[in-house]
Amino acid sequence: MPTVAEPKIITRTDESTETEEPSAAHIVKTDPGESAAAKVLEARITGTPLEALCGHVWVPARDPRQLPLCQACKDVYELYRAFNDGLSGTPTD
Repeated sequence: MPTVAEPKIITRTDESTETEEPSAAHIVKTDPGESAAAKVLEARITGTPLEALCGHVWVPARDPRQLPLCQACKDVYELYRAFNDGLSGTPTD
């Protein structure tokens, strides 16, 4: 009799995703050459959680321009800017 592999379902409980109304706009982690705006749009459509520079994980659901910028994300971005001459003064995507 042939053996049939059963798929394993793994549920992670070590990460939390924001489900309530956000209190700040976060800066999304991106790979080199990746558009943050495109990544956020895709996450809004698919419901995929994103990770911010500050480590916060959430599913984007509203316009971030209506919220104040997360201070922790801003601090991390400024630190990156200090070591990378190619970064602009503010994140544009």
